Amino acid sequence: DAGSGVEEMEFNWDEYLEDTGATAAPHGSFKHVDTSLQNGFAPGMKLEVAVKSDQNTYWVATIITTCGQLLLLRYDGYGEDRKADFWCDIMTADLHPIGWCEQNKKILKVPEGIKEKIADQEQFLQQVLKGACSAPANLLEGLHRGKNPLDLIAPGSRLELQNFQDSLEAWIVNVVENVGGRLQLRYEGLEDSDKFDQWIFYLDPFLHQVGWAAQQGYDLKPPLAIRSLKSEADWQEILKKVKEEEEESSVPTDLFKDKPVIGVHSFSEGMKLEAVDPLAPFVISPATVIRVYDDKYFMIEIDDLRPERTTSQSYICHVNSAGIFPVQWSLKNGLHLSPPLGYPGQDFDWADYLKQCGAEAAPQSCFPMITSDHGFKENMKLEAVNPVDPEEVCIATVTKVKGSYLWLQLEGSKKPIPDCIVSVESMNIFPVGWCETNGYQLRPPRKAIVNKQKKIAVVQPEKQILSSRTVHDGLKNQELNSSDSVVINGKYCCPKIYFNHRCFSGPYLNKGRIAELPQSVGPGNCVLVLKEVLTLLINAAYKPSRVLRELQLDEEAAWHGHGETLKAKYKGKSYRATVEVVRTADRVADFCRKTCIKLECCPNLFGPQMVLDKCSENCSVLTKTKYTHYYGKRKNKRIGRPPGGHSNLEVAMKKPNKRRKRRKHFFVHKKKRPSTSVDNTPAGSPQGSGAEEEDDQDESELSHSLAQDRDKRKRKLRTFSFSDDENKPPSPKEIKIEVAEKLQLDSNPLEWSVSDVVRFLKSTDCAPLARIFLDQEIDGQALLLLTLPTVQECMDLKLGPAIKLCHHIERVKLAFYQQFAN
Repeated sequence: DAGSGVEEMEFNWDEYLEDTGATAAPHGSFKHVDTSLQNGFAPGMKLEVAVKSDQNTYWVATIITTCGQLLLLRYDGYGEDRKADFWCDIMTADLHPIGWCEQNKKILKVPEGIKEKIADQEQFLQQVLKGACSAPANLLEGLHRGKNPLDLIAPGSRLELQNFQDSLEAWIVNVVENVGGRLQLRYEGLEDSDKFDQWIFYLDPFLHQVGWAAQQGYDLKPPLAIRSLKSEADWQEILKKVKEEEEESSVPTDLFKDKPVIGVHSFSEGMKLEAVDPLAPFVISPATVIRVYDDKYFMIEIDDLRPERTTSQSYICHVNSAGIFPVQWSLKNGLHLSPPLGYPGQDFDWADYLKQCGAEAAPQSCFPMITSDHGFKENMKLEAVNPVDPEEVCIATVTKVKGSYLWLQLEGSKKPIPDCIVSVESMNIFPVGWCETNGYQLRPPRKAIVNKQKKIAVVQPEKQILSSRTVHDGLKNQELNSSDSVVINGKYCCPKIYFNHRCFSGPYLNKGRIAELPQSVGPGNCVLVLKEVLTLLINAAYKPSRVLRELQLDEEAAWHGHGETLKAKYKGKSYRATVEVVRTADRVADFCRKTCIKLECCPNLFGPQMVLDKCSENCSVLTKTKYTHYYGKRKNKRIGRPPGGHSNLEVAMKKPNKRRKRRKHFFVHKKKRPSTSVDNTPAGSPQGSGAEEEDDQDESELSHSLAQDRDKRKRKLRTFSFSDDENKPPSPKEIKIEVAEKLQLDSNPLEWSVSDVVRFLKSTDCAPLARIFLDQEIDGQALLLLTLPTVQECMDLKLGPAIKLCHHIERVKLAFYQQFAN
């Protein structure tokens, strides 16, 4: 085609995931990335802080959450009251470890706000400090103050790298670049050449602080690959120079405290196993343990039976090394085992091979237990290092999952390579967006461009997306209330966002789907973390398009953050809207709370604080129709409903919403909602509320016969198009009367509790469905709103059972209008 060609376009993960229909691997599956974001402080740690109203006195405070160089603190004595929480910048605030006041003759004094709560200061301090963990002194004072530990590995820093190919010796390496913990390392003595550079994540078990080799009794020698480049005297001179400058370029030892601990192995020489060559991880091959160094390290070699071979594929392992398996592992997992080079024939058999070699298989006890609880699934997307060219990070697709191993197809690499085999704990794989967050080039896929118009439904306001906010160099104030506006230096700022599954999910979100969400998302870049959180919530909705509309930025709203385009899919159609997310950590908690209120769920449903036992909002007492009293949008919408009354239902009966047909693919501009508008939605809508234009107008139409009007005049039959997000109750004119026998109700169904609804269903032939109503917390008001599309969509019922259930619901509706709607 004239307009076709191959071009490397600006890559966008969101669009790519939508085009491919794939999902991103969960951020929580990359443990090494989570570890790299930690700043050394943890929630629950205590420290002594200058009292805001009296800078000469101090009081004990607890860390609530952390974000870069910011700490969210709460003075001890406030209990669960978070109104007085405040942010502190470690670099500027007067913060000290526990015990500092006593050592420096400073005064510990209860702040004014909690003076009445603490009768005996000494007794209170003894109680709260018993068994408490103090914030690390070295992170509050000196050169390391306020720094992310990862940032201490700066270019020019020196480390020791174990040789992992031919011996246990180590050699000095210089940090050339630090990309989010992924280090470009250059061997000492090769300052002018990058030919032998290594790319290794800082938590790699073979990377150590300077001095490690001497402590462990290993020699400091350059690897064989570079040893011939200089004379022995030159290498010794280089080593002498390094020792003289050791203190200047050394990295703090506690930086490696989170490294995996190498355990004791039980391998012995001559044992056979299956292995993946780490330098060419494309096949599984037979291998042999050729040397045991000590109880931690051993060397294996990929078997090669060719008599003319000149090189060998050998490397050093430890008990937790990735890519080593017991004999027959491939067979048990339905995988191909590549026979050794030079093996006669293609039909490899382990029993014959062991007999032929006179060797024994390494017993199962030599290998650690394999975990399968990792979150990776086939077709998920992530970012991965190209093993052939470690400088490249490519888009990767999970093509196969076996136990704790992934088969990854890399896209966009300079040279095509087969699927790579990697461990789920590999430090060469990263979550979607990692490269962008760390300013590193991700190899984009090559994409054929075809002049084809893409049809999607768009929910998008005409508000222009603002550019990123001005980033200030520092914080002027020592203390900041959690509501103050703060811009954080550094790339990572958002704390973990917890999904508190036990909290009330409100009318829009499906409780079952909420329970399936991960426990938390983040930490990481504020915009990326919050975008992921909102996307998960949209996908957990009864109607994703409806929740997207609720989150959409109003046309005339004031902008205080960053505009992000979010997407939703519903019944084969795509929806897009611009949603505002905050960019700074100090506003995350308030953003989460306001978003929860906007979705009319418990304000603690998601946010930076985990709800353990009992929610502070006491939301467990709520059902799908009780939310408006607590979290509903009463100011904007519900203006005429008295407590216990149902005036809005009457309005809906008198003035049903006008509807107009639209073509399937359309642009929808969010309507302005005047505060004086009357909401025609009875509390309790399982899918949403509001008298706005519907976003799914082309669903199946339901025919309803019309009853006589107030003047007893017969009217012509009309057809009403209902979608399951339309939340006005059917009026008497819309009830389809197909009821064999008349239902006589003892009480008004508007006042039915969930138990009453369940009791009614159990008296019908739909008794097995009562459990669904109990789980979904559907009371009488919600029952009257149910329609056939709603029942099918939200309860996952087939057409037959759904029609039978709706038959009984229509009986209740008819009885309600005949007995109680006057």
